[in-house]
Amino acid sequence: MEIYKKQSLSEACKVYFDKRMIKILLLGAISGFPWVIIGSSLSLWLKEDGLSRSTIGWAGLIFAVYAFNYLWAPLIDRIQVPWLTKRIGHRRGWIVLMQFIILLCLVSWSLVNPVDNLSIVIFIGLIIAIASATQDITLDALRIEQIRQNEGSSMQAGAAMAVVGWWTGYKLGGVLTLNFADFFQKQGYENYWQITFLFISIIVIIFNIGLMFVSEEQPHERLSNQKNKDKVLETKLGANSLFSKFLVWLTSTIISPVTSFFSKNGFNIALAILGFVFLFKIGEAFLGRMSIIFYKEIGFTKSDIALYSKSLGWVTTVIFTLMGGLFAIRSGVIKAMFLSGVLMASTNLLFSILAWSGKSELLFAIAVIFDDMAAAFATVAFVAFISLLVDRTYTATQYALLSSIGTAGRTTLAASSGALVDWLNGDWGIFFIITAIMVIPSLIFLFFIKDKLKLNE
Repeated sequence: MEIYKKQSLSEACKVYFDKRMIKILLLGAISGFPWVIIGSSLSLWLKEDGLSRSTIGWAGLIFAVYAFNYLWAPLIDRIQVPWLTKRIGHRRGWIVLMQFIILLCLVSWSLVNPVDNLSIVIFIGLIIAIASATQDITLDALRIEQIRQNEGSSMQAGAAMAVVGWWTGYKLGGVLTLNFADFFQKQGYENYWQITFLFISIIVIIFNIGLMFVSEEQPHERLSNQKNKDKVLETKLGANSLFSKFLVWLTSTIISPVTSFFSKNGFNIALAILGFVFLFKIGEAFLGRMSIIFYKEIGFTKSDIALYSKSLGWVTTVIFTLMGGLFAIRSGVIKAMFLSGVLMASTNLLFSILAWSGKSELLFAIAVIFDDMAAAFATVAFVAFISLLVDRTYTATQYALLSSIGTAGRTTLAASSGALVDWLNGDWGIFFIITAIMVIPSLIFLFFIKDKLKLNE
């Protein structure tokens, strides 16, 4: 059951002034920026080069990588990066390595044309997705480890700041990307997207400089707990040979985080948690995958999208994320989850009104504001929820497992979003109504398990 002491508004607000929150903000921005590259930018690049909605939708399957990063999360949790780990720390070493790979991919994209080399463009996008999904493993672990265990209020505030950071990386990164592309297009460059990718690679370099100011403590307690569990397995398996020792390491690295989660919550509750996590943000994902295509088809320019969806969206997201964090601190994450689910379903209907009304900057602004409000509430509640569920002995692995299961619902199923719009013969209004209904099953799961959850608050 969720247990918390309700705080006053002033007490809740003080949590945001903790200097650790600035570091968490940066970690969130690093996590969010790659989604601009393989989400909005790639989709619009393919759209403007004449590719169909279905092709763009299926190209989004590269996001499915985020749904499976838990498979290698245990290895990232244990294996050290040569040279980098000793120089800058285990978590930061992995992040810098993945950032370097993303940088190389952006340079590679600047050299190809999607019409002639679609498979190469998608493959490079896949590499970016793999690198981004891998760095998310360590970014989330580093974020959680910035806050001591049982600091429930700080964890929820940290979740809010991580979400603000994520949307800052995504929204403001999108503003820069779209405006760069629009500028170079107006200057007459045919390869304006390729030039844009070179310019935004500078952002990656800036992120890596900022990362050096995020402290990383020596993981003595985590390593000690892992070694103790290894010894228990050695005793049970009798690790006398090299093979048996490897088996102990493999079991402790990959199997133990999963068994720990199920033993803590109980098998039935654990399955219900996974069901809820899988289904919660599917409707938002269907809308998000096709939103920029919808904006383009209804008549908005790249500058319009940058202004309303990115710039204005960032402001509203920051405000409502912080408000969502305060609500979660004062009322608990369970109530926050129910509220955000209802908000997501309701705001998706605004896009149906926009679709049936035609191009309207006023309706566009209203839909974006309320959609970002709902997304902000939902994301901060979701991040806080799974952060409070993890065992600190397996921080990276368990968070990656829960997060990737949530991503699995959003990426694998949402890949058919373009095909759904085509099947509806471009009836965007009906499409958005369907996305609103998609949140209901997850709330049913949450209702049945809400009194049996064990959260570290």
